[in-house]
Amino acid sequence: MAKLNVLQHELVPAHHVVKKEEEDKVLKELGIAKDLLPRISRSDPAIKALEEIHGPLEGGTIIKISRKSPTMGYSVYYRVVTSEVFK
Repeated sequence: MAKLNVLQHELVPAHHVVKKEEEDKVLKELGIAKDLLPRISRSDPAIKALEEIHGPLEGGTIIKISRKSPTMGYSVYYRVVTSEVFK
């Protein structure tokens, strides 16, 4: 049975790993410290799919999420990977 890649599903927004070299630029543009970014759990299906592509992601890695919005057209969100499991 083939494994489903959730990142290819039409309802899942695009998730991209922000390179270490670009993190400071992103945080400066947002005017925020990394520890104040919303978190995304390492157990999230999108993160698991990214790990299959990029290998294990360290805690603190920033993820860029690009969403289509009916009101804004296109919006970008950032999350930081954490090993916490949210319930």
